[in-house]
Amino acid sequence: MRILISGASGLIGSALVSHLKADGHEIIRLVRKPTTNSGEVTWNPSKHELDVSQLGIIDAVINLSGAGVGDRRWTDSYKKEILNSRLDATSTLVNAINSMAIKPKVLLNSSAIGFYGDRGALQVDETSAKGTGFLSDVVQAWESAAMSLKSGGVRVVLLRTGLVFTHRGGALAKLLPLLKLGLGGKIAGCNQYWSFISIADEVRAIDFLLTNDISGPVNLTAPNPATNAEVTIALGKALKRPTLLAVPGFALKIVLGEFSTEIIGGVKVLPTKLRNAGFTWNHPTITEVVSTVV
Repeated sequence: MRILISGASGLIGSALVSHLKADGHEIIRLVRKPTTNSGEVTWNPSKHELDVSQLGIIDAVINLSGAGVGDRRWTDSYKKEILNSRLDATSTLVNAINSMAIKPKVLLNSSAIGFYGDRGALQVDETSAKGTGFLSDVVQAWESAAMSLKSGGVRVVLLRTGLVFTHRGGALAKLLPLLKLGLGGKIAGCNQYWSFISIADEVRAIDFLLTNDISGPVNLTAPNPATNAEVTIALGKALKRPTLLAVPGFALKIVLGEFSTEIIGGVKVLPTKLRNAGFTWNHPTITEVVSTVV
């Protein structure tokens, strides 16, 4: 397949590009700088600029663009960037697809389990209603932008991704150094559920959805979500470090601001669509996921 990817240099994107190339797919990267090779096309999503004539025939589009939700404190200006970076990229790609004489077969658009909000121990899947909170509102707008695509036979999949565990960074980037020093511990109440997935299974799931006949929201999480306490204990055992000191909620609020509510809260997400479609996980449990990152 000839696949157009935005966000190809990101944490998920770089792993996905390597995986897809190894499978023999041709990758066209969208970049914000002057192109340096034939596998790149320049775009400017903030100005909704993308020259479709430079793309050629595209079989699939994968949109992974968006400012990181945990990269900076949530000031009013950064919250706007979180939202606008997603809407601009998605609407630019949707408009480009709508203008194509020969359209791709599928648009895989990045999304997040933040859609469900804080649900405690309540199980949710793709049939569950929207939650509340800033990220839930962002995801709803993000997904609506993707679903505004005028079909034309294009299948749209919304990749509701959970916490991606990888040794290269992401959700564990700030936690692992503390754990290695024996300073990491359970967070706040410690019973909140974290719905996670290994980077390997994330990439395999996206590859699976390229050709499987699934549309709409799809939860990209492992089938066995774990509590924060279970995640911390598994990491501590793998690293052979103590995890006795709990991190109080007020400390997280001081350090992380409003984003701390996404860590203190939790959601028990089940990947029902993937499971029913026959997808199998290489790392279905927290113990197996942890083994890939330490």
